[in-house]
Amino acid sequence: MRFTMRNYKSAVAALLFVTGFAAAPVFAQDEDAPSLLDRLAQAEDDTTAARLERQVRREWSKSGSPTMDLLLKRGQDAMETGDTDAALQHLGALTDHAPDFAEGWHALALAYYRVEMLGQAADALERTLALNPQHFGALRGLGAILEQVDKPELAYDAYSRVLTLRPHDSDVEDALERLERRVTGTSL
Repeated sequence: MRFTMRNYKSAVAALLFVTGFAAAPVFAQDEDAPSLLDRLAQAEDDTTAARLERQVRREWSKSGSPTMDLLLKRGQDAMETGDTDAALQHLGALTDHAPDFAEGWHALALAYYRVEMLGQAADALERTLALNPQHFGALRGLGAILEQVDKPELAYDAYSRVLTLRPHDSDVEDALERLERRVTGTSL
């Protein structure tokens, strides 16, 4: 699928916004307690990081509306069964009715990516990151798209940001290793 200049500019703008944005901690119970995202960023091993990531994703998937949560679940279930058309319908309805729900946009981006609609996927990731600059899944997706459209420096930056938010991601580590020679002229 064709990746338009408008979408490329949007993806770059989202990446620049995110890498320069210092958002407040999310999910902190009080000022002294480390937030769930802070604990994830400091995870010492794969098992701890995976457990904390599941907790973060569970929190992010709560829209505050049972109806919107149902649309998200139906969209995700449709993607799991390979029914991308149904997923796009459910997730499109979700983002129409809950445009400020970042996880709805992220799920829609995944559906678009699956059908190789990279421009639409990049737009949905831009919306995700505008609403939740710490969304490591959206940054990872943006990195993948930028790598596919041969923007290795921008992909490298996106992937690097993922590891600051969600360490111990072997796929992202592999992507960084793959891109490092192209970006810096050396390997890890």
